[in-house]
Amino acid sequence: MARKSALARQKKREKLVAQYAAKRQALKEAGDYQALALLPKNSSPVRLHNRCKLTGRPRGYIRRFGISRIKFRELALQGKIPGVKKSSW
Repeated sequence: MARKSALARQKKREKLVAQYAAKRQALKEAGDYQALALLPKNSSPVRLHNRCKLTGRPRGYIRRFGISRIKFRELALQGKIPGVKKSSW
């Protein structure tokens, strides 16, 4: 499980990105890069990082399922992910 502070920081960033999305888009279209630079740094979508929905792990993220590779493997072996089974050849 990721540290609570890291998860809280990520949630804060997601909230800021959503809050400033329209304003950021308008400033970009107007070409006003000085005003864009005055917006909070964490309101930039580039600062977001994909995290596992179950554990908050930032690495080994599988985008299609929204979870980390470790949780994916556990759930797949338990048969809790439909359509996924262990391969053998």
